[in-house]
Amino acid sequence: MNGTTVLTEKWPVLGRHEQAAVWLQIWTDLGRAPRTIDAYARGLAEYLVMCERENVEPVTANRAHIAVYVRELTSRPHRRGANVVAIDSGSGLANATIQQRLVPVRLFYDFLMEEGLRESNPVGRGRYTPGRQQGGQQRGLVPRLTKLPWIPSEQQWLGILQVAREESVRNRVMLALAYDAALRREELCSLGTDDLDPAHRTLRVRAETTKNRLERVVPYSASTGVLMSAYLAHRATISRARGPLFTGPGPPSLASSTTPRNR
Repeated sequence: MNGTTVLTEKWPVLGRHEQAAVWLQIWTDLGRAPRTIDAYARGLAEYLVMCERENVEPVTANRAHIAVYVRELTSRPHRRGANVVAIDSGSGLANATIQQRLVPVRLFYDFLMEEGLRESNPVGRGRYTPGRQQGGQQRGLVPRLTKLPWIPSEQQWLGILQVAREESVRNRVMLALAYDAALRREELCSLGTDDLDPAHRTLRVRAETTKNRLERVVPYSASTGVLMSAYLAHRATISRARGPLFTGPGPPSLASSTTPRNR
């Protein structure tokens, strides 16, 4: 139980609740991503700390106790304090973060139900109920708020590119690839030399680095190809061994002619 041992060392409260440790070990044995396990452990640990503070036995907790936890999440001071500058600045965690904190708690109670230790899940979840008004949707414990994505204006995008112009060619390649192929941070940083096909200007995103565990092949633009050629020439002076595509800080920035343009 090496994985669980590390988690209990990081969050000692997990070691004080046998069922919590067993549940996390099951997820680890099922091969879930380490970051997923870490997020589950953190969310469950925060809930168990609240239970201990309120003298609540987690196995027998009810919906009222879950409500206390939700109230705590919504009123918790922001870790950046008054320096936060955002549209939704203020106290409490963001709606999406609260949803993430409740996921491991809900799954933990699903596990307790499967083990016959409980008859119901106090967290619950939104579900479809035929015959109900408003399309039959029953709201979950915490309403899910969905923000529209931020789309930079033409001026903002040019400002981003102006800053990128002063970066090393490695960082500029990373920005260009992320833009061209819509790569997540983990997908971008996990690219290897074997994933690159400069002849066809494509790269392979391996299944183990994707969120849905599906491999895909994506193209990149000609201007990104120019940056890539310059970066690969620099990388060859450091190492010709196969492995991670992006290594080191990269050389100083190149001429502005190779800066990715607004497309």
